[in-house]
Amino acid sequence: MKSSWTVRFPAPSERVSIAPDSLAENRPEQPPLVVPTRRGILKTRQWLLENQQDDGHWVAELEGDTILESEYILLLAYLGEVDTPAAKRAGRYILQQQLPEGGWAIFPGGPIEISASVKAYFALKLTGHDPSDEPMQRARAAILSWGGADAVNSFTRFYLALLGQISYDNCPTVPPEMVLIPKWMPGNLYQVSAWSRTMIVTLSLMSARRPVAQVDVKHGIRELFLRPASEWPATRCPGLEQKKSLFSWGKFFHLVDRGMKFCERHKLLPLRRRAIAAAEKWMLDRFERSDGLGAIFPPMVWSIIAMKALGYENDSPPMKYARERLEGLAIDENDTRRLQPCKSPVWDSAISMLALSDSGLEADHPAMRRGYEWLLSQQIKRPGDWSETVACEPGGWCFEYANDFYPDVDDTAMVSMALNRRLAASKSRAGLPPGFSVVSEDSVAQDEQACEVSSPSHETAEALARAEVWLLAMQNRDGGWGAFDRDNDWKFLCHVPFADHNAMIDPSTPDLCARVLEALGQRGLGPGHPAVDRGLAYLRKTQEADGSWFGRWGVNYIYGTWQVLQGLQAIGIPHNDPMVEAAAAWLLAYQQPCGGWGETPNSYAEPSLRGQGNPTPSQTAWALLGLTAAGLETHPAVARGVRYLLDTQDDDGSWEETDYTGTGFPQVFYLRYTYYRIYFPLMALSRWAVAIEKSGAGRTPAAVERPRERALAATGEPLLAG
Repeated sequence: MKSSWTVRFPAPSERVSIAPDSLAENRPEQPPLVVPTRRGILKTRQWLLENQQDDGHWVAELEGDTILESEYILLLAYLGEVDTPAAKRAGRYILQQQLPEGGWAIFPGGPIEISASVKAYFALKLTGHDPSDEPMQRARAAILSWGGADAVNSFTRFYLALLGQISYDNCPTVPPEMVLIPKWMPGNLYQVSAWSRTMIVTLSLMSARRPVAQVDVKHGIRELFLRPASEWPATRCPGLEQKKSLFSWGKFFHLVDRGMKFCERHKLLPLRRRAIAAAEKWMLDRFERSDGLGAIFPPMVWSIIAMKALGYENDSPPMKYARERLEGLAIDENDTRRLQPCKSPVWDSAISMLALSDSGLEADHPAMRRGYEWLLSQQIKRPGDWSETVACEPGGWCFEYANDFYPDVDDTAMVSMALNRRLAASKSRAGLPPGFSVVSEDSVAQDEQACEVSSPSHETAEALARAEVWLLAMQNRDGGWGAFDRDNDWKFLCHVPFADHNAMIDPSTPDLCARVLEALGQRGLGPGHPAVDRGLAYLRKTQEADGSWFGRWGVNYIYGTWQVLQGLQAIGIPHNDPMVEAAAAWLLAYQQPCGGWGETPNSYAEPSLRGQGNPTPSQTAWALLGLTAAGLETHPAVARGVRYLLDTQDDDGSWEETDYTGTGFPQVFYLRYTYYRIYFPLMALSRWAVAIEKSGAGRTPAAVERPRERALAATGEPLLAG
């Protein structure tokens, strides 16, 4: 069925640019912060332009914790390559990341994490580090004090079984028969999250084949065992309540696990051979048009192990393909090697272009033209896993260079917002009236006929129409959006024993819902449109009692609250809406004395820590963006935040940020996006400068006398004190 809503492109009057000549310091009636802010904007803009790739995109290192290097070494040990220079370099990197207490954390400033620490210790022993050396003694003492190897998660147990430290009987069973479950039955493969799907299929092959490479006893880690592996506690998803009742999903799945183990021991699995063949085919099919299975580190590693267990030779095309893609994640520096969990070119490029556009760089600037063309070339127009449950024409973007089976809602929304700037600029040049609009997929031909747009504009309009239709089709039944699938919210699956990576499903989250609403709002959709109304209802329902929103894909409540405020602004929700005022008040309450904002990843495990942590450029930028979207650009707290960014900016226009502010799996895996410290502060400073110009605060002190500002500030501080 064709949709019937209209999409209005922004009128030229709605765009405000910051041109280089606006930096003149003798410009009259400027608040003290405006001139240094414009200077800072230009420095960061130049930094981004200088770091653009030749073909038009941006990409920066994506940093995780040492589980990446540890698992890389454990893989090499299984393949008989642990004595290679690559393994030695990765071992040196692991040793550099050791905490003074002896273990390893999963984010800077975090506590010891037992699974990361056990794998790091094992990897160091395998690469020749003497267990009697002081760092190894310190590591062993820390691990034992934190529960020993007994406390590791299910994925770590599989590595220990792979290298002969425990039996596969001590690991959760991952049955390949899951691949055979039809889509209409509960527990089928497409009811788990996309990333879990790729890990489950490969782990199921490993679970069924039980490959083992015995390592020398001197390289083993039995000294980390407090009890025999058969007595280790059951694995479970962190944070899940364990009901004390006769029946619970956790008890049910542990019974199923024991039943599967019994059937395996007695060879009572008549579909096993067929299931292994189906799982193998499923895996190999998804190598196509991908930077490795799922284009993320865990299934890429498991796929190599699975193929080896199935008998693939090292020089076979699938094995060579998988090894090459994995090696492509490695970064060698000095005498160390570190691994990225994946690459982020689409994400980095879209946000960089939005920030550059915010800074006043015109859409026809050569760098912007190259960036737009690169983004257009990345749109995925083929079905993927999502199409197993959603009937819609493809039109999304993935996070990585190539991952055609897994476009995601977040990247698609962000790219749509970037491309919409280009289309708005082309409409402005064509002299179209402000109300000119297009209508869904049929609009492309009408658009071209109405204004005789150039081919690039037509291509952009077509890409945006496809993306919009895809985003709308991916909306969940509760009104929100998940990342890769629709209605992927079967909570009972979080109780399976191998779900302790805390991301078994992909339900709606406030940050994703708000980002899609922001993208739809920039396309002209607002309250009154069914999808927008449902999304708005979802956001009202999920606001926390203190006014904040949870952030699934960034740390954490600062991320979620910023994104929701920005989404609400885009669809026209007024600043005096109670949920906007409550959210803005929450952000104001958590500003730190230095003027910045920060939040620790520990807030996922302990929500009482929300809004608290080391101040960072990216989180400060998110807070400023949220407050600006809430109409508080003239609030003294915002001025202090702007001043914090300017005071911490380096001479080259960048900022330093070592904290992890990106989220992979809450409580399990976090990320440092290297460019978050660049493009988000640029975006925040630029949007604040534009908002100040629009507010009139740059020309008259009367702006501070707006009733809403008096109500929220009531501080008596001078406006924009420098």
